[in-house]
Amino acid sequence: MSQHVQPTKVPQERDFTGGMVPGISCAYVGSTGEKDLDDRIMALARELHSVPDPCLLAEMMISAVRISRGAVTESDFKLMNRALKEMREANEVFHPYRNCRKVSVFGSARTKPDEPEYQTAVKFSHRMREEGFMTITGAGPGIMAAGNEGAGREDSFGLNIALPFEATANEFIAGDPKLIQFNYFFTRKLSFVKEADATVGLPGGFGTMDEVFEALTLIQTGKAAIYPVVLLDAPGGKYWKFWNQFITEHLQRLGMISEHDLSLFKVTDDVEEAVADIRDFYRIFHSYRYVGDKIVLRTMSALTDEAVAKLNENFADIVKAGVITQRAALEEEEDEPELSSLSRLVFRHRRQAFGRLREFIDAVNASELAGEIRAVS
Repeated sequence: MSQHVQPTKVPQERDFTGGMVPGISCAYVGSTGEKDLDDRIMALARELHSVPDPCLLAEMMISAVRISRGAVTESDFKLMNRALKEMREANEVFHPYRNCRKVSVFGSARTKPDEPEYQTAVKFSHRMREEGFMTITGAGPGIMAAGNEGAGREDSFGLNIALPFEATANEFIAGDPKLIQFNYFFTRKLSFVKEADATVGLPGGFGTMDEVFEALTLIQTGKAAIYPVVLLDAPGGKYWKFWNQFITEHLQRLGMISEHDLSLFKVTDDVEEAVADIRDFYRIFHSYRYVGDKIVLRTMSALTDEAVAKLNENFADIVKAGVITQRAALEEEEDEPELSSLSRLVFRHRRQAFGRLREFIDAVNASELAGEIRAVS
């Protein structure tokens, strides 16, 4: 195999909510109901070394105390504890690779190695590895095994779920330190979305549908930052074509989703087209976050004045007030100094029609393809 996936030159932004989660003020960390205990918790949080936000830690500790004393059953208490533990363990595994791009691959556990869908998954994950992306799978058999096989052990993660069946990790990730064990689907799905820079679904059953719709729902509602969602068939396959037909003829035609929501995903039976959709999404676009009612979209290169004017002309409908401007980092972004050199496109976003925001990002990337950029000064 060729060289392993390397971290990107510019660090990745790992807040998958795009800055939608507000910060914590020490004045609003809550209370156990006992001031003396509150003070002791805060003092302990401040005394601990290497804690970037002691007020946030204090709030978590106070929440734990209130849970233990509140109207929760023992089973609820155990569930909350284990869920937090699983999230912590997953973060610890992913943290060393936080600046490596990753793609989550979903699909049926029942697909056999000699089936075209399996071979398509192997080829896709191998190609994404060549493009600098690690692969995240559910660690099981079928398409999950194919994703790990194509990416190789060194560039794979496995998110295994404890089930009465399919509980053993596939041979391509079994025993690897990047294999994570989950008891709950919801904590596992959080990692699939939170740690990935793209999602690819191959043909599968209820679980595949669940994972694909989870990603689309979070993106459509603005709860997760936009990233590519590609639905990949084997050459000539019709699985996702019929799925897309249902989405178009029933959901979109009946007004249950908007026309622009169709821009949130891509259906293809061509591996190279799937690879290109993900690779080109990060050609110029890097990430975005919200600062108040402004969206700050970071780009690897600055656009020309003409390109910015074209964006203002074509995307006025997503601007709440004012215009789209290009500028350097905002003062509120001082907490991300590693991204300070990137150019910004800033405007007041309506925070709706996120399919249009995906179209906006595509237009930014298309500006690069048309030669409408200039080097960052």
